[in-house]
Amino acid sequence: MEISGDLGGGIQASLGGRYALALFELAREGKQIDAVSTSLARLREALAASADFRQLITSPLISREAAARAVDAVAIELQLDPLTTNFLGVLAHNRRLRQLEPAIRAFTALAARHRGEASAQVVSAHPLDDDQVAALKAKLRQRLGREVAVDLSVDPSILGGLIVKLGSQQIDGSIRTKLNSLAIAMKG
Repeated sequence: MEISGDLGGGIQASLGGRYALALFELAREGKQIDAVSTSLARLREALAASADFRQLITSPLISREAAARAVDAVAIELQLDPLTTNFLGVLAHNRRLRQLEPAIRAFTALAARHRGEASAQVVSAHPLDDDQVAALKAKLRQRLGREVAVDLSVDPSILGGLIVKLGSQQIDGSIRTKLNSLAIAMKG
């Protein structure tokens, strides 16, 4: 399966996407897509849970050496696979840790496409529990007629509801959008 050609400019157009594509190609060659996907999910969870980790990947003041030591410690703590650990090291060495979140999203989309799944980005105001994720996947599977890999993120500013992106289509059921629409309607 030729992933690179199938994606056109979409994922490759961004720096994070190019890093993700390189990681995906290495994972595919080494038959490690599932291991890397699991490690990247752990990284995503750590980023959501730790302000210190988010600061590490966004701060321009942290030296390459300090960033490399920090990501090595994170990799050990999260028990990341060797390929993902090396990937983090490359990002730290190249001062591209800011690209970690976009790279995770792009890799998730690549892995889903490789498995024949659709991928959906889902934003919720609060973390979804396992039952809610399963129900969401079932609804999306029913709508699309195939399995769906969901990339979950939390944004408290949407107040409630969900925003679901399926390719270029976006379904915005957030309370914030509904309130904004109501405010516009009330203005006349």
